[in-house]
Amino acid sequence: MNGAESLVHSLLHSGVTTCFANPGTSEMHFVAALDRIPGMHCVLGLFEGVVTGAADGYARMAEKPAATLLHCGPGLANGLANLHNARRAATPVVNVVGDQATYHRPLDPPLTADTDGFARGVSGWVRTSMDVRSVGADAAAAVQAAMIAPGQVATLILPSDTSWNEGGVVAEALPRLPTPLSAPGQVDAAAAVLRRGGQGVVLLLGGVALHAEGLALAHRIAAATGCRVVAQGSNARMARGQGRLAVERVPYVVDVAVQFMQGTRQLILAGARKPVTFFAYPGKVQSAVPEDAAVHVLARPEQDVVEALARLADALDCPKVAAPHNGERPHAGSGALTPEAVAATLGALMPDGAVIADESVSFGRGFFANTKAAAPHDWLNVTGGAIGGGMPMATGAALGAPGRRVINLQADGSALYTVQALWTQAREKLDITTVIFANRKYQILLGELANVGANPGRTALDMMDLGNPDIDWTRLAGSLGVEAARADTAERFADILAHALRRPGPFLVELPV
Repeated sequence: MNGAESLVHSLLHSGVTTCFANPGTSEMHFVAALDRIPGMHCVLGLFEGVVTGAADGYARMAEKPAATLLHCGPGLANGLANLHNARRAATPVVNVVGDQATYHRPLDPPLTADTDGFARGVSGWVRTSMDVRSVGADAAAAVQAAMIAPGQVATLILPSDTSWNEGGVVAEALPRLPTPLSAPGQVDAAAAVLRRGGQGVVLLLGGVALHAEGLALAHRIAAATGCRVVAQGSNARMARGQGRLAVERVPYVVDVAVQFMQGTRQLILAGARKPVTFFAYPGKVQSAVPEDAAVHVLARPEQDVVEALARLADALDCPKVAAPHNGERPHAGSGALTPEAVAATLGALMPDGAVIADESVSFGRGFFANTKAAAPHDWLNVTGGAIGGGMPMATGAALGAPGRRVINLQADGSALYTVQALWTQAREKLDITTVIFANRKYQILLGELANVGANPGRTALDMMDLGNPDIDWTRLAGSLGVEAARADTAERFADILAHALRRPGPFLVELPV
């Protein structure tokens, strides 16, 4: 058995059954092993950013890691942006990167790079397998490391000779390391704050606190104490819709976020960090939380936040409560393609159990208000701010949650970073409906120009313009194997969306907005 075969066997024994790949010469023995050994679903991405973003989306829904297969340091570099997003989402990913043979690397051939250095910026664990006999054990350790709470990228670098050399040893799965619990003092301090009550007590949720079980506990606590429950601005996965507590997120825009958090006197962090602004701006605050607010930590992101919420609910003697009713399901929008009309249509038509992969950026900031009464669904954000995560994330989510319809809400500028994901969706026949918001500009950057006090002229405005020439998304999608249609009214959008959600496989709807 060679090293590559021991790698595949060890990954399978550890529960990794999906590999998103864009291989090169150094990884050919791994590719051959994947062919010979049954059990691994291999998914080809045409760009490494699709591979890494899909691994992120897969693990968010499957709640276990997929493997990636990347070609040397430059291939890893192409995938770094979406590994950054995965790191910010605390997503478990087993990132396998090929490398030069151990004896060839000192000659400095063209693809030689600081692969280890590239990996460390996005990984919580990095190891290079220098001996064929250690490859299997290193793979098992990588899976274990990826699953350390709350989840992280574990990168295994595989020199080509450790793949082809004979002498590989298969490793069994290593036990998952226990998630640390909150200290009793953390729960007691939060309970004391909530018992005192009063205005301005905010419970800020992040991580798995935003899954269904965590939200149900937060609902009990809020009903018993009157505290306000909010979520971080960007979240890996958030349960929403009928029967789930409707939670607003801290807004992106600084001035709006300050108003949103105004009046906060006691901030309790449950799997979240104190919110800070995405960027610094001249003369503006760096956090929307008032400076005089006291901050308490119920559970850090690496601690078991759901267990901490349960202990908190018990400490407060919170009674059981009925599932929340978030109002009547919205009716499909009409007239112009406004954010409100699009969100209402989405809320009216999305099926039970839908997964929303959201990279709608500026156009979609108002979508939450009009989808809280939709059917139960999960909402995934691009968490790290590195654009181009939406399409790959949707691709991986569809593979990680088979049988559930994925709806990708996608800004056109961001989509162009990883549009190759459509080809993978067609190849894999994935049930993904992509809605492209084609404003043909980097609208968010026009807002940022104003935020920093710039006075843009023609050159600056041209760098925000995607309309010279216009991109025809229906033809582009068709060339990648995905059926597509364009809608220019809310009524037409509702008709096309209803059709797309009924049919199997991928479909793209272009909305000129």
